[in-house]
Amino acid sequence: MINRVAPVFLVPVLISVLFIFIGIFKAKKNDPENGITGLNIESLKDNWDPQYQNTNSDGIPDPYGKVHWDFNALVGLFFPAVTGIMAGSNRSASLKDTQRSIPLGTLSATIVTTVLYLVSVFLFGAVATREKLLMDRVLTATIAWPLPIIVRIGIILSTLGAALQSLTGAPRLLAAIANDDILPVLNYFRVADGSEPNMATLFTAIICMGCVIIGNLDLITPTVTMFFLLCYTGVNLSCLLLDLLDAPSWRPRWKFHHWLLSLLGALLCVVIMFLISWLFTIVSLALASLIYYYVSIKGKAGDWGDGFKSAYFQLALRSLRSLGANQVHPKNWYPIPLIFCRPWGKLPENVPCHPKLADFANCMKKKGRGMSLFVNILDGDYQERAEDAKEACKQLETYINYKSCEGVAEIVIAPNMTDGFRGIVQTMGLGNLKPNILVVRYPEIWRRENLKEIPARFVGIINDCIVANKAVVIVKGLDEWPNEYQRQYGTIDLYWIVRDGGLMLLLSQLLLTKESFESCKIQVFCIAEEDSDAEVLKADVKKFLYDLRMQAEVIVITIKSWDSEGGSQQDESLEAFNAARKRVSSYLAEIKDTAKREGTPLIADGKNVVVDEQQVEKFLYTTLKLNSTILRYSRMAAVVLVSLPPPPLNRPAYCYMEYMDLLVDNVQRLLMVRGYRRDVVTLFT
Repeated sequence: MINRVAPVFLVPVLISVLFIFIGIFKAKKNDPENGITGLNIESLKDNWDPQYQNTNSDGIPDPYGKVHWDFNALVGLFFPAVTGIMAGSNRSASLKDTQRSIPLGTLSATIVTTVLYLVSVFLFGAVATREKLLMDRVLTATIAWPLPIIVRIGIILSTLGAALQSLTGAPRLLAAIANDDILPVLNYFRVADGSEPNMATLFTAIICMGCVIIGNLDLITPTVTMFFLLCYTGVNLSCLLLDLLDAPSWRPRWKFHHWLLSLLGALLCVVIMFLISWLFTIVSLALASLIYYYVSIKGKAGDWGDGFKSAYFQLALRSLRSLGANQVHPKNWYPIPLIFCRPWGKLPENVPCHPKLADFANCMKKKGRGMSLFVNILDGDYQERAEDAKEACKQLETYINYKSCEGVAEIVIAPNMTDGFRGIVQTMGLGNLKPNILVVRYPEIWRRENLKEIPARFVGIINDCIVANKAVVIVKGLDEWPNEYQRQYGTIDLYWIVRDGGLMLLLSQLLLTKESFESCKIQVFCIAEEDSDAEVLKADVKKFLYDLRMQAEVIVITIKSWDSEGGSQQDESLEAFNAARKRVSSYLAEIKDTAKREGTPLIADGKNVVVDEQQVEKFLYTTLKLNSTILRYSRMAAVVLVSLPPPPLNRPAYCYMEYMDLLVDNVQRLLMVRGYRRDVVTLFT
């Protein structure tokens, strides 16, 4: 109804404007009684320069008035006269053809009113004295001809028309925002499709009545101006981002558009806001930023798009290109863990990942910064299990968000676990943002539950990472891994046996940055072949750690001392050693008998293998000594890091699994670390 009667309000306004212009041109000249000079170049010169004055609360000039006017204040006062530019957009639901009506109506109204305002300013400045212009609050009615009363009626109808238009447009805008579920406080104003926004209308009317009761338009308009300018700033920024970033969805029908115009518009809006009130501007921008941040967290912006997402996308592409494909310098190296969530397949179906894997992944990042890739593999056909993969991905994303870990969830469907993992290590990631460290849980359950496929899968994963030039971190004792609230004391012990590019040292330093490990100290254990080498090795390692700016105690252990070690640790390890040796002997005898019976070469895990029993014995013995050493020096350590030996080529995977079981036996919390063919720390300062 309001839209239909709008012309009724418009006609008297147009007649009033016509009478005003006739009155200006018919005004008597040199009439000192009422201050009307008629169109006079001298009057225009007298009124040209600004002579800002103080006024009382009613806007009447008063030298002792408390309200001071200047250019900035007058901009805020005048600006609401030009805020109708969004009126068409606010009523888009009522328009038949929005793509035609909004630009045509908006541009036409803007051009007409701009010309009208500019002409009026010059004509009024040339037709009356400064005193008359300041004192006569309805000068337009005074000067109109032939019926001044029509102007007063036009003022009233114009005010009522604008107020009614606002009382229909604003509540619908408020209800639309409430329906988008952006802010919970606005839920009271939600309406069903096709219904009238009664609550929003009542709320808008109460605000308007409060402003009317204040009784001073000069105090209200600067506040209204700030909200309009904030709105226009947002519109300009959206156009700027979409045009500058060449978003495919940005296809404006108005062809004469350029991002520089949007940038200029946004800057002008912000500048005018600061000119009016810098304090109000800061508060407004802070409030708008908080609302935007809240909406981003809530994820609602994805329902209708977000210009900043395009900016992030372009920035990501440029950053990726700038990284290139060359090796990153050690100073710029970041761990990008590839978290293998269910490698052994014994978690419940509704558990997407071990609860502590994300906690460990966060320990590999300094201050939580860095990307992790959480992957799962589903066995089966891609077309048949595509929907299962989507559901599994949602579960995994929920787990990542719950753990507050910066990570990405990926689900891969493959005929089997081995093929799926090989596809992952070859293709996962882009450029230098490919994962560089595999993190996987040690399969402690394999012997308890007699999972005979685990050894081959375990060895295959390590060998695939070696071929793909990726580091490996295997976590034993993941169930006991502390969360961020469980503070650990004692030491972080490193058994640095082989050169790994400094990865083990770097991981220990990253652990110290976490609250759970910040009270620990690092101990570095090195293995020397002869007693004479011990002091030289200790001095070299200390110097190396000093150059790396790492604080750690260095302890050197000689191989000869292994034979002289005694005590419960060796007896404890010896028991596990004898049990492992029996199992290995039984396994080797079994595959030999099978090969002899079938007349084939030795086969294990479906491929030919070579068995050197002396070498197997040597590996078992070396692992025994290392385990007993760890139990002797590091039984109470918060966490132990040890170099991961590569699986011997063409040897049975079962034997390697026995070596690993013997190595981790009775150690509560242990990380087996294998670096790759590059340094991750540097001596250069």
